[in-house]
Amino acid sequence: MFLRILDRLEEWLITFLIAAATVIIFIAVAHRYLVGIPLFYPLLFPINLGWAQELCIIMFVWMAKFGAAYGVRTGIHVGVDVLVNQLSPGKRKITVMFSLFCGALFTFVVGSMGAKFVWGLMGTDQVTPDMELPSWIIYLCVPLGSYLMCFRFLQVARNFWRTGHLPHHDETQVEGIEIDAPGAGAAGITR
Repeated sequence: MFLRILDRLEEWLITFLIAAATVIIFIAVAHRYLVGIPLFYPLLFPINLGWAQELCIIMFVWMAKFGAAYGVRTGIHVGVDVLVNQLSPGKRKITVMFSLFCGALFTFVVGSMGAKFVWGLMGTDQVTPDMELPSWIIYLCVPLGSYLMCFRFLQVARNFWRTGHLPHHDETQVEGIEIDAPGAGAAGITR
C-alpha cells in the first residue's frame, strides 16, 4: 500500500512539474512577444514575469531529481549491460547486485551531503534572486530526490535478488496499440 502511494505521488509530482513549467514558459514567451504589439502594450507591460524563468529552472531541477528515482524504479535509466549480459547467470547476478548497491551507496552519500548542505542553509537568510524564496527550500530536492533514488535502488536490488529480473522499459511499446504477433507488421495492429 505504501509503495503504491509513493509510486503515484512520484508520478504525479513529475507530471505536475513538467506540465506547470511548460505552461509558465509558454505564458512568459507569449507575454514577451505580445508586449511588442502596440495594441497589447498598455495591458501587458505592467505585468512582471521576470520570476518565470527562475521558477521553471527550479521546477525542472526538482523534476530531474525525482525523475531519476522514477527511472531507476521503471528501468528507463541508461545502462550499458552488453558485457554484463555475456556473463554466466551466477556472475551476472553478483555483478548486477554490486552495481545496484553501488548506486544505492552513491545516492545515499549525495543525499546525506545534500541534507547537511540544506541544514546549513536553513540558518541563513539566503534567498533566490527573483522570487526571494528561501534557498534551503530550493536545495531540498537534493536530499529528498537522492534518498528516494537510494530507496529505489534498494527496491530494485531486492526484487532482482528474489526474481532475477530487472525492471525493463519496452521502448517499442506504445500505449493503446497492440501487436497481434511478433513480425505481424502493420496488418497486425489493433486499436
